[in-house]
Amino acid sequence: MNGSRIVAVGHYQPARILTNQDLAAMVDTNDEWITSRVGIRTRHIAGPDEPVDELAAHAAAKALASAGLLPDDIDLVLVATSTAIDRSPNMAARVAARLGMPSPAAMDINVVCAGFTHALATADHAVRAGGARKALVVGADKMSDVADWTDRSTCVLVGDGAGAAVVEACEETGIGPVLWGSVPGMGRAVRIEGTPPRFAQEGQSVYRWATTQLPPVARAACERAGLTPADLAAVVTHQANLRIIEPLAEKIGAVNAVVARDVTESGNTSAASIPLAFSKLVEQGAISTGDPVLLFGFGGNLSYAGQVVRCP
Repeated sequence: MNGSRIVAVGHYQPARILTNQDLAAMVDTNDEWITSRVGIRTRHIAGPDEPVDELAAHAAAKALASAGLLPDDIDLVLVATSTAIDRSPNMAARVAARLGMPSPAAMDINVVCAGFTHALATADHAVRAGGARKALVVGADKMSDVADWTDRSTCVLVGDGAGAAVVEACEETGIGPVLWGSVPGMGRAVRIEGTPPRFAQEGQSVYRWATTQLPPVARAACERAGLTPADLAAVVTHQANLRIIEPLAEKIGAVNAVVARDVTESGNTSAASIPLAFSKLVEQGAISTGDPVLLFGFGGNLSYAGQVVRCP
């Protein structure tokens, strides 16, 4: 076995839906202002009794069931999150405990909005190197915990949720080479810091960076997989803002691809956004088994990571 592939995906969102009209009753905003600037209409918000690891475990259980696997089959758990409250046990260990896994390696990866694609690349490397047989990769965030609900420029963006993928060894490459990096000098453009921690960002700086600097990176990720953007069946970017997603997909040149726009109903769920949107496309039948899909994360730390995967 010299490759790895995603064999199943799953996602989970809390039941409570917060609409733009609901937000208009909380801060000085309205539906037209929100939709025209970011494209978001609704977002799912977890309750105080729904911690991040619970969201993650629900998505993970769905992915395992879809793969026909038991918790015992998994020997590596990676959870991408930036909203863990406690330092230890980490989210990966908590998810493993919730699912009844006996002895997996369990690690958290905090690259904020690019966390899932970083974690997927790490799982791919571990499986291909023989360090794991079957890996569970989860992106989960409870952004409502770190939102400033008095700041209309940021509170309208955030949502909660989780998405998961099961990765296993295969003879052919199902997860393409990752192209990843960062701009550390601009890292404070997206922040979750303070006591209590609060999400803040320099929206215009992030917008300019994402729409001007990232299209060549995304195209290069396709080249590393031996494809052109026109070969893609789907593009699933971090679901930050519809005004970033659509220009980015257009500038990449993915003319034949389905473009994930889950941000409209889920908001910005940080590390959860890519697996959440990807899982929905699979569940809806918008893409088929074997289709090439570009997963492209970007954001916090001004980090990015992208790879072309084959649809499970």
